[in-house]
Amino acid sequence: MAVYTEVPQSTLEAFLENFRLGKAVSFEGIEQGIENSNYRLETTEGLFILTLYERRVDEADLPFFQSLTEHLAKKGIPCPAALPDKNGKTLHRLCGRPAALLPFMSGEWPRAVTTDHCRKLGAILAKLHLATADFEQSRANRLSVMDWRPLLEKSRKTAQRLEPGLSAAMMVELVEIETHWPNDLPSGIIHADLFPDNVFFEDGRISGLLDFTFACMDLLAYDLAICINAWCFEKNTGLNREKTQALLAGYEAVRPLSPEERKALPLLCRAAAMRFFATRLFDWVNTPDGPITWRKDPLQCWAQSLAHRELAGKFVGKSYL
Repeated sequence: MAVYTEVPQSTLEAFLENFRLGKAVSFEGIEQGIENSNYRLETTEGLFILTLYERRVDEADLPFFQSLTEHLAKKGIPCPAALPDKNGKTLHRLCGRPAALLPFMSGEWPRAVTTDHCRKLGAILAKLHLATADFEQSRANRLSVMDWRPLLEKSRKTAQRLEPGLSAAMMVELVEIETHWPNDLPSGIIHADLFPDNVFFEDGRISGLLDFTFACMDLLAYDLAICINAWCFEKNTGLNREKTQALLAGYEAVRPLSPEERKALPLLCRAAAMRFFATRLFDWVNTPDGPITWRKDPLQCWAQSLAHRELAGKFVGKSYL
């Protein structure tokens, strides 16, 4: 979440006339995240989130995202399905951007991740994977393993400025991932961006899964790898194996991994690190400035990739996960 497109008060009031949600009481931008413009909206009828879709989001994909969250909500997965206006329309245009009004999800994302958070995350991720098994729509991953090379090629000068030798090293890592990518593992709809700030907790339970604008078809275990990197790394000490084991235990209590998925997890974790390294590196110099926006450090993801490689070297013949 972030703010790139400003919404004037008069525009907001005219937009709300299309809904039966009362009058605006307060309206403020939300700082977290880097992809879309998000506002916290309070009206006389309650709290909502107004999202204007920016940057990587293809407007043609928005019906897929909205159908997916509606499907998941019906399956009991706590996620915000877009609210219809007086005519039943859920997708709009506002200030030149596609936009949607979403219900406000109560709770807060965990600033200090615990093993309990990880266990519950694993369980809800597995439930999400099972819940989409009968979802009839599909969407290709626009940031799959085959899409990282063009991003990295465009960012080689940036990489070299950030760290000497990084430009060459990242291409070596990419070749290893491309060469050993496991195409024959179970696949389905994945969230693909389930970082802590996209998961709300309230009273010890997960109360909301947010931001499905990267949801797509890909390997289910790859989604799990993304979560391991996002939830189980400590700032100064690397991978927390206790949190990793809790996340995996929560997941497998709902959907057991196959032996092939287990074996592939270390490489998939390196791949997940590379995916976010590639986009963050590109964004480091290509993110447009906005009233509220911030960039994420690509070197954090590069460090995760190196950590996985080092652990794999220490645990030759058996998994460290």
